[in-house]
Amino acid sequence: MYTVRTCEAPNMQTSRVAVSLVRPTALAALCLLPSLLAAQAPRYDLLLQGGHVIDPKNGVNAVKDVAIRDGRIAAVADRIPPSEARKTIRVAGLYVTPGLVDIHVHVFTHSAPGTLYDASSSVNPDDTCLRAGVTTVVDAGTAGWRSFPDFQRRIIDRSKVRVLAMLNIVGTGMLNNEVEQNPVDMQPEVTAEFARKHRDVIVGIKSAHWRAASFVSVEKAVEAGKLADLPVMVDYGSFLPGKPYQQMVLDIFRPGDMSTHFFRVPAPLIDENEKVMDYLHEARRRGVKFDVGHGGGSFYFRYAEPMAKQGFYPDSISTDLHANSVNGSMIDMLNVMSKFLALGAPLDEVIRMSTTNPATQVKRPELGQIAPGAEADIAVLRLDTGDFGFVDVRGGRITGRQRLGCEMTLRAGKILFDFNGRAGTPWREAAIDYPVK
Repeated sequence: MYTVRTCEAPNMQTSRVAVSLVRPTALAALCLLPSLLAAQAPRYDLLLQGGHVIDPKNGVNAVKDVAIRDGRIAAVADRIPPSEARKTIRVAGLYVTPGLVDIHVHVFTHSAPGTLYDASSSVNPDDTCLRAGVTTVVDAGTAGWRSFPDFQRRIIDRSKVRVLAMLNIVGTGMLNNEVEQNPVDMQPEVTAEFARKHRDVIVGIKSAHWRAASFVSVEKAVEAGKLADLPVMVDYGSFLPGKPYQQMVLDIFRPGDMSTHFFRVPAPLIDENEKVMDYLHEARRRGVKFDVGHGGGSFYFRYAEPMAKQGFYPDSISTDLHANSVNGSMIDMLNVMSKFLALGAPLDEVIRMSTTNPATQVKRPELGQIAPGAEADIAVLRLDTGDFGFVDVRGGRITGRQRLGCEMTLRAGKILFDFNGRAGTPWREAAIDYPVK
């Protein structure tokens, strides 16, 4: 006997399958087929199995499995069956952390030839950051509002790394040292309006390299920050009697504003007995943030070591990445982080200072975490043990027993760096079409 019926396909809103002249038993099987196929399909695209997850934002510091689906974190659990994932990568013995967030880099090349930040000093964020576990960078004021469209078109929109930016209070940006000394091109209203229009990628205002004995550059940057509701980062420039550093962090800065190049001589940070000066504790209580901004000339163990011994660590670790720092004492984000391990900072705090803290400081709290629903930006790190040396920008050396290295970097769920080929398959077992000619 035959029958003519229709059945509704599971998980489909309106579609119906018309079936004519089908046996009832065949019809039942046909109606169940979508459910059977769905049940057999893996729930997850990728499973990172057995790694030690450190996610300071969500209080996770334990061995966990991490599952990824559609570019986002789908699950974090003690055990997730490998059968539920299309691909499983064992990361036992390694640390699984949020993708690192470096909030002080320079990755924009001005188009004008012969400028300070021309091809000789720019870096490609994809080439330099992914291999260090960095998935988000913030360009710290290389572009102002006049040059930002060029920056967005050539760098931001093309990078695999997430590139955000702080807008220089000088409209032309870091074109050269003299241009940055031009207060006429420091227009808080124009800068703030431009930042508001590009809030998807502009996360702060930057004041940098100001040489005069006044706070004009800082004050105008803070004014723009107020108008745009954005934090300000200041590279203090020249330390002069007319603009005491203490006044900036105590009276001009708002809660959330950031002093970068923090461990830089001759900043007045410690007294003759190497004790952290009291005003720094007061500034921190006010909500002022202190950022490393290592760079090629702005990190001294003369300050960093005694301050670390007293527990005064930075709020955020950053590199001040550019061509003149990447092959010097800075090297990369993981090397700077390893310096703080050598100075006595606990690993989970070093991760905090490199993930959730900087993400929060630039008002992107959704970044720097591993939680269901978050974008799957992940660094898989190893912690090597041995005898390691680290130097500051003047060649001063300390030794440490630990150094961080990157095994794998995922950006939005995609593996973009794989140091030991963990995502690969033994070639004799893989269905790889090797050309013979």
